[in-house]
Amino acid sequence: MRFCEQFMVKPGAEVNLSDHDPGYCAGFGGKEHAQQEFDKCRKRVADLQELLYAENKKALLIVLQAMDAGGKDGTIRHVMTSLNPQGCRVTSFKVPTPEELAHDFLWRIHKAVPRHGEIGIFNRSHYEDVLVVRVHRLVPKEVWSKRFDQINGFEVALAASGIHILKFFLHISRDEQLKRFKERLADRRKHWKINPDDFRERAYWKRYMEAYSDAISRCSTPHAPWFIIPANKKWFRNLAVSKIVAETLEALKMKYPEPAFDVSKIVVR
Repeated sequence: MRFCEQFMVKPGAEVNLSDHDPGYCAGFGGKEHAQQEFDKCRKRVADLQELLYAENKKALLIVLQAMDAGGKDGTIRHVMTSLNPQGCRVTSFKVPTPEELAHDFLWRIHKAVPRHGEIGIFNRSHYEDVLVVRVHRLVPKEVWSKRFDQINGFEVALAASGIHILKFFLHISRDEQLKRFKERLADRRKHWKINPDDFRERAYWKRYMEAYSDAISRCSTPHAPWFIIPANKKWFRNLAVSKIVAETLEALKMKYPEPAFDVSKIVVR
């Protein structure tokens, strides 16, 4: 069994996040035990990114979703640092602007989709429109409930154009979130990350878990699978995402293109 399969949500499966242990480490004894494997994965991903860029026929889209303090920024910083920034673009989706609100909810997402040869990373994504709006009842159920099919159709179209999609839910416990919030309060260098709204959102934890469970159940498909990543241990979160990205790129069976000229006839003087 490939490493990714133990975290992948099978199409049609009913997800209840309370059944998933956010502290699970897949047999790795600790950070030191996992570091060597993590370093190998990052190097492999860097090599495969070069191949992806050279072949220029496919793209990889990585979607990161999590509760506040779930580790989206940390995952990008640790897992993706080995990538060549020329072929990798990170997009963070904040509260929609007036211009974005004047379009359909997928408009701003489509603009950020990676081109062939690139890796695109979404820090939050189109799934906010079946999560936040549902939890806070910003739109009626008859509106957000239709978006599952719209999202699936959008991702089918991306896959058909050669964009491979990986969606990661970084799963932390409510207690772990509180611990991380307290660490931010205790460290002046992290005060810039503090938002009073993050603390207020904790009151909606149960609603968020229900919304995430539903979104993952409805939108994990063969062409755009969801992975539930245990994220209480940051080192394991990084390792798991890195290994799944490496396995996915390996499976694309990419090849370097043949040169457009006879290399043997080049004379170096």
